[in-house]
Amino acid sequence: MPTLRQLEYFLAVAELKHFGHAAQLCNISQPTLSHQLRTLEERLGTILIDRGSSLPELTPVGREIAERAKRVMLEIRDIRGLASRSRNQLAGIVRLGVTPTLGPYLMPAIIGALHVEQPELRLYIREGIPVDQARDLVAGRLDMLVGPQPIAGEGLEILSLFNEPLSVVAPNHHPLVGKARLECTDLAGAHFLTLDHRHHFHQIVQTACARFGAEILHDYEGTSLDSIHQMVGSGVGLAILPELYLRSDVGGEAMVVRLPVSDWSSSRQIAAAWRARSANAEDYRALSMRIRDKARNLLI
Repeated sequence: MPTLRQLEYFLAVAELKHFGHAAQLCNISQPTLSHQLRTLEERLGTILIDRGSSLPELTPVGREIAERAKRVMLEIRDIRGLASRSRNQLAGIVRLGVTPTLGPYLMPAIIGALHVEQPELRLYIREGIPVDQARDLVAGRLDMLVGPQPIAGEGLEILSLFNEPLSVVAPNHHPLVGKARLECTDLAGAHFLTLDHRHHFHQIVQTACARFGAEILHDYEGTSLDSIHQMVGSGVGLAILPELYLRSDVGGEAMVVRLPVSDWSSSRQIAAAWRARSANAEDYRALSMRIRDKARNLLI
């Protein structure tokens, strides 16, 4: 295969139409240039330069290869530039796993800010069950993970990002709506909607129901916070929803009302994780801290 250096010498001759000037441009001797060009022709099995005239001219196949070589060298230059820029900021594609109870309500604001700050960065976002995504992270199928604690996996570095408050919500027409103060005992016997048991969110609701003396509607487990939100609004039951969802344009408080339970409060700890021995570990830490700062601003 031709080397990049040989292509560089060949393009210099193609542009300058002079062996001596091309050698000076490439900072080598003319005999070295000529030797490398003949080696290039031998490797490709064809004549690229017609040396019979006073000035070197490209053969028809030489002109075609020169056009393609220009594109190759431009790509190489871009690769070098990308590598240089990445020393100062993260660039390229980052495969980011996010739980569906967080990603749609946090990432839009973060993606917009990151695009301005780091235009070479591309986030490939994949939603999924947190436990499954932790396994994908360990296996190298993801670069980073943002989701609720606990996050477990061999060789992972985990950074706590923020606490997200949780609220009990009810449909607008529920008998408890409008009361200035509620206690856990007021929720005894209530029916709560939640996600399926593979989600950490299910465990949060299960713990709260044990405190309230309430029940989980296992026959109506939602597939997303939106489905739970809609079922609450239609009167199927109560729910616990995270703050970022309730503040988002995607979710919001339409159809539901927060219940002021005075002797209960809850939150979930959101963290980021990446492989500790990854070559980009410091970049992932910096990205995680940017996500942390943005999320905390959203929760003010």
